[in-house]
Amino acid sequence: MTTTFDAIIIGTGQAGPSLAQRMSKEGMKTAIIERKLFGGTCVNVGCIPTKALVASARAAHMARRGADFGVVVGGPINIDMRQVKARKDAIVKQSNTGVTKWLHSIDNLTVYEGHARLESAKTVRVNGELLEADKIILNVGGRPVLPDMPGIHDVAHMTSSDMMDVDFLPDHLIIVGGSYVGLEFAQMYRRFGSRVTVVEMGDRLIGREDADISAAVQEILEAEGVDVRLKATCIGLANHEKGVAVTASCEPGPEEVIGSHVLLAVGRKPNTNDLGLDTAGVETDARGYITVDDQLSTNVPGIWALGDVNGRGAFTHTSYNDYEILAANMFENDPRRVSDRIMTYGLFIDPPLGRIGMTEAQVRGSGRNALIGKMIMERVGRARERSETQGFMKVLVDAESEKILGAAILGIGGDEVIHSLTDVMYAGASYKVVQRATHIHPTVSELVPTLMGDLVRMN
Repeated sequence: MTTTFDAIIIGTGQAGPSLAQRMSKEGMKTAIIERKLFGGTCVNVGCIPTKALVASARAAHMARRGADFGVVVGGPINIDMRQVKARKDAIVKQSNTGVTKWLHSIDNLTVYEGHARLESAKTVRVNGELLEADKIILNVGGRPVLPDMPGIHDVAHMTSSDMMDVDFLPDHLIIVGGSYVGLEFAQMYRRFGSRVTVVEMGDRLIGREDADISAAVQEILEAEGVDVRLKATCIGLANHEKGVAVTASCEPGPEEVIGSHVLLAVGRKPNTNDLGLDTAGVETDARGYITVDDQLSTNVPGIWALGDVNGRGAFTHTSYNDYEILAANMFENDPRRVSDRIMTYGLFIDPPLGRIGMTEAQVRGSGRNALIGKMIMERVGRARERSETQGFMKVLVDAESEKILGAAILGIGGDEVIHSLTDVMYAGASYKVVQRATHIHPTVSELVPTLMGDLVRMN
């Protein structure tokens, strides 16, 4: 027996529930399928729980710094990791429960719990039941990569998802991977009290960023006691009497790092291997991401792919924007496109990094006639007041059109302040709009117009 719908959505990550609600409002009989955790990665094992942990780690860090502000706290600072986890779990439960209740309350929406597989371009099987629809939306997300390295199957290890179950303090946490996810856990667990070593294959941390940002981030982490090992080649794992040994030719230091636990943070991959894509004829790229056009259609008419699974963005905000693009095209006769999106994201160490648009390296490589401005956070009154003066601001401007090409704000409030430039970039306005604006004192944002007034020609 086949159950017929107008649309089937596979996955309840950021794009899925909003699309389900919109389809319901448009009078479409819709099914949504979730095989594990309602809300997807962000709600359950990604941004929400990790930022809850970051908040606990910051509280510990500020408690230790109390004397710097004239606040004396008696005795040593103790971290109750079970309570840290319980707080995180409560926040996650609130979000997960909210999404679950929301979906079950939507009219004209049938919610299925189980693993879905495509059986054709118009049919999906879940829990033995065959569902059929003219429109199928794939929103299945991704998961951490397990690298093919010696010892990977012999040694106990954790991924970013596994870290959500940790309710103890590792004595020495070795993190393989010096990019966004790994660095957030590095600072977090160092602040909780673990020894932390980051082992990175590249010659610097977060290699997609400009070299000055990589260097500043490394300086921030090392100042808190995180050990950074770069240029790690031939990484391997082995059991050791003290826990685990990570071997690699690193700089600086010996070839072997001994720790109690190891976290593998070397990237993510799409959940496409067991979705039945080949049966439906849906094409993927060499890395397994579903190939989509500028309006998120796959090569098969009537099938779209949203969120992390399409490789067009790896963030909650880009996933939600995917929903907005598809809904605009499907229901509003508004031909929105993925290429209209300006990439923006954050690195949520403390202080955070807010990034948008082109990097300095990309601007230089483009051969544009460009302007650049840079300001250290020590010039920012708010940063001095808070005794958090690490980092800098940097902006890149097209000298001819006066449009902002990109920016990076590594410093207190950087993940929020960056939006003052994001909106101007979407408006296609001149950087002088910001330069001539009057911002509130004393804030971080008040120095952005000053930054714009100090632009120089890029050499």
